[in-house]
Amino acid sequence: MERLRIAVHKFASCDGCQLQFLNLEQDLLTLADRVKIVHFAEASSDMGAGPYDVSFVEGSISTSADLKRIQEVRAASRLLITIGACATAGGLQALRNWKSLDAFVKGVYASPEYIDSLAQSTPITAHVKVDAELWGCPIDQTQLKRVLCDLLAGVSPRIPGESVCMECKRAGNVCVLVAKREPCLGPVTRTGCGALCPRYERDCYGCFGPQEDGNTTALGRRFLELGLSNEDIVRRLRFINGWAPAFHAGSQAWER
Repeated sequence: MERLRIAVHKFASCDGCQLQFLNLEQDLLTLADRVKIVHFAEASSDMGAGPYDVSFVEGSISTSADLKRIQEVRAASRLLITIGACATAGGLQALRNWKSLDAFVKGVYASPEYIDSLAQSTPITAHVKVDAELWGCPIDQTQLKRVLCDLLAGVSPRIPGESVCMECKRAGNVCVLVAKREPCLGPVTRTGCGALCPRYERDCYGCFGPQEDGNTTALGRRFLELGLSNEDIVRRLRFINGWAPAFHAGSQAWER
């Protein structure tokens, strides 16, 4: 059987989601019989040109060069799957979207006139068609392997969109929002992390992005009861996935 031609592309990011590929270790040897990774700068200097059956894209669009290159990647790819918070929601660098880019650049760089940066850090979906999204900071290896298996089976990838609360219930975790009165974002955050933070009695901070039907307004009211201010609620929603539409709109509702 002809092997799938796979590419992994990087834009503005920390490379953490690409490392999840490399950390598959033994599973990569098994995959080698079924796929051919032809472009992966993190793993090899031998980077083949398209067309690609599947392109995995990490990172947000932050420069004019990025904007041009993502169009080229899309044109060369039969399927395009975003991986991680930067590619799916703009990432931490999207924190600048609520402020003046010029102020940031002048405050950091000695020669700001040499900096080429777009005014906003935006997800891949803002610019090209995306066939599937793997959320997380970083992505979860189990979800990544499931997507790869789906692709090899010739079916559309199934990525869960339920809340972290559902995973906590299945694992028998004590609810930190109820029992410890911690401002947990689990009720509005999608599963995928294995409910890692609540498992260790810490509140979820939303690294896997908004779940499909989360109610940030109701959760915000609960946070007010716990003693958080409007500003505290905005800061929690505008963290790793703050530019995702649900968290974006939710934070604006509490910005007073």
